[in-house]
Amino acid sequence: MIEKEKSRYQEAGVDIDKGNAFIKGIKDIVSSTHQRGVINEIGGFSSLFAIDKDSYRNPVLVSSTDGVGTKLAVAQLCNKHDSIGIDLVAMCVNDVIVCGAKPLFFLDYFSIGALDLTIATDVVKGIADGCRQAKCSLVGGETAEMPGLYQGSEYDLAGFVTGIIDRDEIVDGSSIKVGDKIIGLLSNGIHSNGFSLVRKICFSDLQLSVDSNVEQLGCTLGEELLKPTRIYVQPILNVLKHYPIHGMVHNTGGGFYDNIPRVLPNGCRAVIEKNSWDTPAVFSFLEEKGTVSEKEMFRTFNMGIGYICIVSETDVDDIMHHFRALDETPFLIGEITARHNNESEIAII
Repeated sequence: MIEKEKSRYQEAGVDIDKGNAFIKGIKDIVSSTHQRGVINEIGGFSSLFAIDKDSYRNPVLVSSTDGVGTKLAVAQLCNKHDSIGIDLVAMCVNDVIVCGAKPLFFLDYFSIGALDLTIATDVVKGIADGCRQAKCSLVGGETAEMPGLYQGSEYDLAGFVTGIIDRDEIVDGSSIKVGDKIIGLLSNGIHSNGFSLVRKICFSDLQLSVDSNVEQLGCTLGEELLKPTRIYVQPILNVLKHYPIHGMVHNTGGGFYDNIPRVLPNGCRAVIEKNSWDTPAVFSFLEEKGTVSEKEMFRTFNMGIGYICIVSETDVDDIMHHFRALDETPFLIGEITARHNNESEIAII
């Protein structure tokens, strides 16, 4: 028997053969996401995607990148890695649909201390799940072993998405006007923002573990915290085919106070009625147990509203009915008023 040559690189912590085996093992998972336009399989130096030029008069490409923050630490504590990829996709695709764009393709960056094939494959399964939900093709990525920078199976993730829209169909908030109504779509809990505060309250201050059963939540803490971020792509694109939406907001880091003003024209103010929707129990739990002020809660978390649409008063009832037909749960959460003098851009009442 010929003894395999000893690898100095492997001794340093990087296993090229294991990396190649990983790529080979996920090819079918990745290809399950492919939509029309994908030209090549993973494993090349770059990914190729053909734009359907007959579907767009004046196409504009839209891009976004994001991660999932310290929610990764919760996945590590739970040793559950098959849903964090959904979060990664959601954080990216929900951003590009804010301007009305259709997500086309997605790439991921996965860095880990020492490649664990089971963990890495589970992560990719989650990414593929998210891509299928968004009807967005996973076309490639990068897997990097970084011994010394990450310990053991500790890892980090980043995602990158490219979408497309016709220039004259871009939703940029410029048509928002006084009298418009604000529709909120329910979140699936915390989603992927504010986890540094969540972890401090739950694990440091309260000394809970991911296996702790929390009566107020009706499940273990880990189950609640790992609920995947909702992907709003299909319902939003469906509604846009039938009705105009004046402005949209992906309610992520910064919450209501920092995100809604990003789409408001000068002279407009968003007034949000905080009792107009059912706030998930996890937020009252965090507010109470963490002694967090209400204003900080609304600036850190989505508070149960993951996505926001600003629409004409004449269309609001029809649009909400359309969302319900798509199995969404829309709430009329506020309206646009005139902003006077030194008033803030958003009021939560």
